[in-house]
Amino acid sequence: MSNPRAGKVAERIQQIIARRLEKGLRDPRLGFVTITDVRVTGDLQHASVFYTVYGDEQSQSDTADALRAATGMLRSEVGKQLGTRLTPTLEFIHDELPETAQHMNELLAEAQRRDEESAKLAANARYAGDEDPYVKPREEDAE
Repeated sequence: MSNPRAGKVAERIQQIIARRLEKGLRDPRLGFVTITDVRVTGDLQHASVFYTVYGDEQSQSDTADALRAATGMLRSEVGKQLGTRLTPTLEFIHDELPETAQHMNELLAEAQRRDEESAKLAANARYAGDEDPYVKPREEDAE
């Protein structure tokens, strides 16, 4: 965000929504939600709210439905506390960062395992031919 005001508004929206979700909604579908990031457009008309949910696929989809249903109430709460002329529209987006980070950790562990295997193979390896296969110029005896 190049606009410093948009950054401040995004931070404030994140605090407002997180505090409201901490109080709880009357929706039993809502799981354990963490608001990870909010991005606001430069004209302050639209806010993308990124969230993560603790739990399985079912709790993630239920939480997405609960947030979609509560968008109007959360927007009015943001409008009351934000104090701007226009209240931005809210769009809730499931943040894939934790899953991506977990996948990267698995890939790094696999690469480390393969490195250890190749190091074990290299420790007992021998050359197929001469140790130094390159032709060197002959050294003539100095007489």
